[in-house]
Parts: sequence; C-alpha cells; structure tokens
Amino acid sequence: MCSSSLSFCFAASKLPIPIPSHGFSCRERKCKSTVKASAFSYQKFVNFAVDETKSRAHLTPSSLQENFSSISGADGKTELKFLSFEAPKIRLLRSMCIDGNETMQVLDFAVFPKVEYDLPIFCANFFTSSAMNIILLDLNPLHDIISNRDYREKYYKSLMPLSLKYEKLLPWGGKLTSESLRFFSPIVIWTKFSSSQSKHEALFAVFKDYYQAWLELMERATKQLDVSQIMSNCEAQHRYLTWRAEKDPGHLILEKLIGEHGAKDLLRNFLFKGVDELGRKTFLDYFPEYRLDDGTINEKRSIIGKSFEKRPWNNQGEFMGDNI
Repeated sequence: MCSSSLSFCFAASKLPIPIPSHGFSCRERKCKSTVKASAFSYQKFVNFAVDETKSRAHLTPSSLQENFSSISGADGKTELKFLSFEAPKIRLLRSMCIDGNETMQVLDFAVFPKVEYDLPIFCANFFTSSAMNIILLDLNPLHDIISNRDYREKYYKSLMPLSLKYEKLLPWGGKLTSESLRFFSPIVIWTKFSSSQSKHEALFAVFKDYYQAWLELMERATKQLDVSQIMSNCEAQHRYLTWRAEKDPGHLILEKLIGEHGAKDLLRNFLFKGVDELGRKTFLDYFPEYRLDDGTINEKRSIIGKSFEKRPWNNQGEFMGDNI
C-alpha cells in the first residue's frame, strides 16, 4: 500500500520520521558533499503518469480537487500539492507532492481501480532528503497472492522480468516485516540509496516502466459482472484502505505540517478516500490481532510476523519466506 504514504517506507526501515525543520548536516553524516533535496522534484513523475493515463483512458478531474489543491505547511517553507482524477476503470488516481525545499521531497502517488475490476493498486511512495532516498514502488495486490495462485499468475507472472531488470540497480532495502509484506507483490521495489543524479534518473526510468505495465493491465481488464466477486473486490480494497488510514506513520509528519485535524482529514478524505464509503468494517474487524486488552488499537508497528532482510520471493514470484 501507499503512505501519507511513507507508511511502509518509514515503518520498514525503522527510521525516525524526518521533520522539515530538522535537516541533516554533513558533520552528522561525515560526508564531503551533499545533494540538496531541492535539486530534485517528483513533479515530472506525476506529469508523466497523468499524460500516459490520458493517452489510454478518458481521464477527468475528481471532485476532490475542489478541497485538495495545495496546502502551505505550518513551518512557512513546505508546500503540499495535490492532484486527483478518475476514469472508466479508475476509481481514484491521486498524488501528493511535498516540497520541503532543501530538507525533503516526498511523492505519494496511487491509483485505485473501480471495484468492478480486480486490478492491483499502483503505489509509489518516495522520500528524498539530502542524505538518502527511501523508495517503495509496487503494484499492490488486491487479493492475497500467497494462497491465491490464480490471482498471482494472472497479474504478476508476466511482470517478473520487469522486477529482475532493476534488482541489481535498486537492491532490497533491508528488513521488512510480514505485516507490511501482506500488501506487497513479488515485483515490489523496496530500496534505499544516497541521493545522486544517476540514481534519480534510474528511479524515474523504473517508475515509467512500472506505470506503463499497470496501464497495460488496465487496458486488458474486463468488467466483472458477478456480484459476489465485485463485493469481494470492494471488501479487499476497503481492507487495504483501512490498514493504510490507521497504520500509516506518515501521519506524524502531516500533523507537524498541517495539524492533527488537517492530517486526519487528508488521510481519510484524500489519500485513502473510500475508507468511509466502501465498507463499514473497522480496523479491528479486519486485524483483530492488534486489539489491546482495553479494546483499543495497538499503535505500534512492525510487531507482527517475521522480518525479511532479503527479497522473500523467487524469480517465478513464489513466496519463499517460510524457507528464509
């Protein structure tokens, strides 16, 4: 899934969430030079995705654009910019770019299919500072791909060469727990690297390849007419949104920038729009293992399941985690 979307990025890396007013110094990193975050922008990623989608589908602005266009951060330096669209097979295409000038650049880009389609959810969560980049790029599976072999082969078998193409250039980024892994596919790119022009160019190339692959899946997708399957798709997407809206650690940086109320509104009514419309189940209905004795939700992350320091899928997309 995607963050205010740093959800998986920060949770998996166990890094402290960076706050715009606190940058990294060269002395802290013991480096000779830095690449300013402001020298790089994710806007071209968004422009590419929107243009490519328009070339393949009738893309129209979402009504969300009336309330979510841009927001200035409380620090007076950071700006949050939003775009949102819909299309015949797309329930919501939305992006959030956070421009923290020299401190950070953030991209949270996602595409949610309409519930009549069992398409994966396109997810790009990128964080850039002068010191590092934390990257998560995936076609998040709508349905379980460990036990549901048919769904895995339907959408991911043909895409495995795409993952292998970038495996050495963007290697596995370190420990990832199975609580996050349940929402990832075998082609997920989870990586970290120091900022450089060449790495950013490589990231743009892989983003373009992955997004074009998703668009090709979208073009081939056929509308499902079986009511039970549509209901299954709807619940699966609602489960995904419920997890993201509750467990996304990106809300901490949003609270710092736009306040607690603004952050909650942004999470539920833009980034994970649908969490209050697609179903009525609660977080604990879907994930009862997080219930505390007093009936509240355990707010800790990375507490469930095994951690994986290496990619837990083989080259055929089969999950090998139990044998790692």
